[in-house]
Amino acid sequence: MINQAQTKILIVEDEEVTRLNLKNLFDAEGYNTLIAANGETMSQQLQDNDIDLVLMDINLPGKNGLLLARELIENKNTGLIFITGRDSDVDKVLGLEIGADDYITKPFNPRELTIRVRNLLKRMSQSEKSAPAVDTAMIQFNEWQLDPNSRQMTSPQGNTFPIPRGEYRALRLLMANRGKIVTRQDLIQEMTGRDLRENDRTVDVTIRRLRKHFETDAASPEFINTIHGEGYRFVGNLNA
Repeated sequence: MINQAQTKILIVEDEEVTRLNLKNLFDAEGYNTLIAANGETMSQQLQDNDIDLVLMDINLPGKNGLLLARELIENKNTGLIFITGRDSDVDKVLGLEIGADDYITKPFNPRELTIRVRNLLKRMSQSEKSAPAVDTAMIQFNEWQLDPNSRQMTSPQGNTFPIPRGEYRALRLLMANRGKIVTRQDLIQEMTGRDLRENDRTVDVTIRRLRKHFETDAASPEFINTIHGEGYRFVGNLNA
């Protein structure tokens, strides 16, 4: 159960009317809502507060949302949803490539946005119940190692790097169902708590990012196979 009064949401939006409307919306839902008009204020808010989720516009003055998102994901264990007036597939894919959890395009339905936020926060608060076989113990597949507690991946050469939350959830679900087909709908539900939308590339972009971490040849993957028209399947040698 999410304690909304203790959940801090930061809205990063340069348009004052939109910024205040979003604050009023989430205040009415019972969240502890903070605001920022630019990257500088956002950084200060993140420094002063333990933020659970950031809602951010891409088109910001100074550093745009994509640059700010990269810094956020590299340094904070915080959820991120892009709210943008841009309806460009390029912007959406770039946001997902960076590691955003979800996106929504203006104009949006306020009810839809609050549901997406609630679903994402719920996913973030869950204790990995859906994958007991790969829950808290160190996970090894082939010569790779994954620490579920820190979401750190270690390569056979000993190089360590973080795995963004959405990628981790997708990989965890695939590992928990090793050898079985996991549908794109199941993956998007695990990653964001929402249904798969028409022409939604979120899952495909996430899988592509995962493959870049540990596949020698993304065109001929060793660990995550594409099952055309159905989904994906993990086939690595899993030793939890």
